[in-house]
Amino acid sequence: MSTSKPASSNYLTILEVAQQLRVSKMTVYRLVQTHEIEAVRFGRLYRVPQEALDAYIERSAIQD
Repeated sequence: MSTSKPASSNYLTILEVAQQLRVSKMTVYRLVQTHEIEAVRFGRLYRVPQEALDAYIERSAIQD
């Protein structure tokens, strides 16, 4: 019997993302709506995978 682990993804709330980015919740909602940050919708709630937030931060970093 194969015992494969499910992909462990830490899902963050909109508030948690806003706190990490130090922006408002509305700004995070806009980033989700414009597909700049990937999010998953569970009913009426959005959750952002930690990997998606990390990817957004990396893409947004200023390059010297």
